[in-house]
Amino acid sequence: MDHLSSFGNDPLDKPPCRGCSSHLTEPYIKCAECGPSPFLLCLQCFTKGFEYKKHQSDHKYEIMTSDFPVLEPGWTAQEEMALLEAVMDCGFGNWQDVAYQMRSKSKEECESHYMKNFINNPLFSSTLLSLRKTKDARFADGAIPFKPTEEPPRPTFDSVLSRDMAGYMPARADFMEEFDNYAEWDLKDIDFVDDDSDVLRALKLAVVDIYHSRLKERQRRKKIIRDHGLINMRKFQMLEHCYPKEVQELYDIMRRFARVTGPVEHDKFIESHALEFELRREIRRLQEYRKAGIKSFCSAKVYERVKRMREDERRKRTVLCDMLQYIQDGRACQQWLSKQAAIDAGITPAVTTITTSATGRRSAPPLNLTGLPGTEKLNEREKELCQVVRLVPGAYLEYKQALLNECRRQGGLRLAQARALIKIDVNKTRKIYDFLIKEGSITKA
Repeated sequence: MDHLSSFGNDPLDKPPCRGCSSHLTEPYIKCAECGPSPFLLCLQCFTKGFEYKKHQSDHKYEIMTSDFPVLEPGWTAQEEMALLEAVMDCGFGNWQDVAYQMRSKSKEECESHYMKNFINNPLFSSTLLSLRKTKDARFADGAIPFKPTEEPPRPTFDSVLSRDMAGYMPARADFMEEFDNYAEWDLKDIDFVDDDSDVLRALKLAVVDIYHSRLKERQRRKKIIRDHGLINMRKFQMLEHCYPKEVQELYDIMRRFARVTGPVEHDKFIESHALEFELRREIRRLQEYRKAGIKSFCSAKVYERVKRMREDERRKRTVLCDMLQYIQDGRACQQWLSKQAAIDAGITPAVTTITTSATGRRSAPPLNLTGLPGTEKLNEREKELCQVVRLVPGAYLEYKQALLNECRRQGGLRLAQARALIKIDVNKTRKIYDFLIKEGSITKA
């Protein structure tokens, strides 16, 4: 009697009876001599001695049934399969629906049997543990595997996180607005009728083929997003910050190639470069020790301690030079002392501007405009401005024209707009802006 080959309880999963072509119900008969395709008969045809081609009524046979216990008495193999299918259909925990679908067991019996034999069974848990150890051993010598299958967050509709996730709905594993969202519009008016000409029918088929290619591209993009875990961008960014700055830059550059490789391969590539960066840094450190004549790690510890002390002394000397530089002016000295007090208190000091003439520094000499291109296009006041600001005439004329065009377009110009338009030193921008306002070339907004 063959038990294992008859686990499926759906008669549609089996071939029909070779005698009467009816759907087979257990128990039924399988010829042990005919093959390779199974020769199956229902009990009625078997008792009548049905024969067909090579099959004879005196052949050896097997009784196919699943009416036998597997895990515990009182539960047949057929009921075990029905329980698993019901749990798959209704979901774990919905024991009332599971019992209703099984018909032969109560809610309590289904729950206790499933928990005992499929959840708390030590045989299954040891098997899963061995499989998990085998999987971990496969990655033991490689990089840390990427885990894209973690459950994404479930934000509320129209929240900030929902917009960051591009309207992704985790419960449906779908987006609120798909890529190429209006691809179906090209098909809404197409209708195949019998009196279509060959050319018209070919055109309609071409439109359908184009639509299929657009659907494939949509599915390809969704697969890349799902496999690489791009739904939860915040967690994806946190993974980037685990690497050093140099590796983060490489991570950002190589992200565009993630669509070519799988998530694990891409993560191994980044991990290998992070390891290479660490090795190169260690090699540079050892080369520095060798260059300093150090041949043992004990000497290297002393060297590192002395090096830190030397850097601290250098910073102190720099601070002292700054203090001596400002000591000649009382106001500058007061600003420096306030700045140091703020640093000692753990507060970021405000940026203060110290006039160069008050500090005793020699200011830069005026720019000599002789022979520079564009000088002949300037009047005397503009030449004086370029000499003081140390701006070549060609650049000044470009900045002036840009400010004039923007002022004419908006009907006025603010200093902040001028600074956003001209990417140079803010003090030079302010002097040019004030000069043009004074000359009447531009007006304030």
